[in-house]
Amino acid sequence: MSDLDYVPYVPYNGTTPTGGDSLTHNLNVFYESGDIAWMLTSTALVLLMIPGVGFFYSGLARRKSALSLIWLSIMATAVTSFQWFFWGYSLAFSHNAGLFIGTLDNFGLKNVLAQPSVGSARIPDLLFAVYQGMFASITVAIVVGAASERGRMLPCILFMFIWTTVVYDPIVCWTWNPHGWIYRLGGLDFAGGGPVHIASGSAALAYSYVLGKRAGYGTQKLNYRPHNVTQIVIGTVFLWVGWFGFNAGPTLSANLRAVMAALVTNLAACMGGITWCVVDYRLERKWSTVGFCSGAISGLVAITPGSGFVPAWAAVVFGIVAGLTCNFATKLKYWLNADDALDIFAVHGIGGLVGNLLTGFFAADYIAHLDGYTQIRGGWLNHNWIQLAYQAAGSAAGMAYSFVVTALILTLISFLGRVVPALRLRVHRAEEEIGIDDVEIGEFAYDYVELVREVKAPGHDNEYDAESAPDRYQSQASIMLPEKPAAYQLRTIRPFGQGPYSGSHQNLHGRPVGAAT
Repeated sequence: MSDLDYVPYVPYNGTTPTGGDSLTHNLNVFYESGDIAWMLTSTALVLLMIPGVGFFYSGLARRKSALSLIWLSIMATAVTSFQWFFWGYSLAFSHNAGLFIGTLDNFGLKNVLAQPSVGSARIPDLLFAVYQGMFASITVAIVVGAASERGRMLPCILFMFIWTTVVYDPIVCWTWNPHGWIYRLGGLDFAGGGPVHIASGSAALAYSYVLGKRAGYGTQKLNYRPHNVTQIVIGTVFLWVGWFGFNAGPTLSANLRAVMAALVTNLAACMGGITWCVVDYRLERKWSTVGFCSGAISGLVAITPGSGFVPAWAAVVFGIVAGLTCNFATKLKYWLNADDALDIFAVHGIGGLVGNLLTGFFAADYIAHLDGYTQIRGGWLNHNWIQLAYQAAGSAAGMAYSFVVTALILTLISFLGRVVPALRLRVHRAEEEIGIDDVEIGEFAYDYVELVREVKAPGHDNEYDAESAPDRYQSQASIMLPEKPAAYQLRTIRPFGQGPYSGSHQNLHGRPVGAAT
């Protein structure tokens, strides 16, 4: 054994903010290499989820704005990662934080190195900062999907930085920092039911309100199916795989609790997908692929806060309840009169709320202690009746704070847009008709779009006429490209009263709007 290059583990004994001097001491001896390896893997898995969100959103939207949603997700990663380095990590996880927000002790990741993190003594500050930075990025990527098909890019980038600073970081601090008020109260949120899902879903609802409805909202003009179901499946797969790092990573070490978190994560996703599919089948007599994907994600969202607290059998309940609740919640946007184009509030806001409340019921002390050191009083399963009230309080606070502050941020940016046109939140109506990809990016998700756009239809000059844009594009495609593959054919929308969807139009997740539930 003495011949092996083995680094023995010793308890942390440093006192300096950095954890010690790397030139004179081996700072690795304070941490298990297995824990470091697992957390680096989890970090990469959560990063994988971000393009997954982009692909999922892109597939749900119309073809002319497909690339913009992928662009927003990867830009969210870049902007949020810089914000996290700049002051986000310090505001959320500084060692001297208050009840609601942290200090700037770690501004620019100052002194973030080998000291044990506030999340767990099992990993150092530096690793915890990298891992949590991925959480911040995925949350912002979820929110900005609300700009779908009518939001401009530059003000959205500004919004990303501000929102992460004044909404996400405080909610994270009070939920996961040991000094935060929800943490001290006894709220249980293992992987982000409040800071990630409730906060992002509520923010997306506010974004939808401030942006306003898309052109043609409530009419036959928006009667369309998701343009690329294969892309939705790819996005779902990325999310599903990445969620193992998202829900099992918060153990912050490689142990049995992480294994249980992975198990319940997969099981809840499966049950959510099955449930949503069955609910949709009763209405359409079709086994919807989009419905399965939406249900799987709703199950993943719901199990997030309870993944490190609940037993395996409870995951079945999480998945079924989430699939039912989030499916019916897609109706809320019509009652709330909000054009939440991608049903972000229904899946993430309501799914996160359901997960937080179910955690209050099913949290078990013996599951939390699978890591060997965590002790909780549990939920109703342990006869800790007050836990449900703690969960409701944290959920309500996160939802209200995120919605109100997000609306204020966007209202301020909108006001500035009157003075500085570059900050105008929404594209003009004529630009919306063209599509965000063309107007804001100048690139397209599919090469053939470029071909169509360069062909001049008979009877039109080179000037673009916004009023005739849809007819022009259709005439170009049908006259000049008659032999294009079936996948590239323009979709024909049946008028009300004709075809299998008679009497209603489809929402993005495949269920007829207006059908009896």
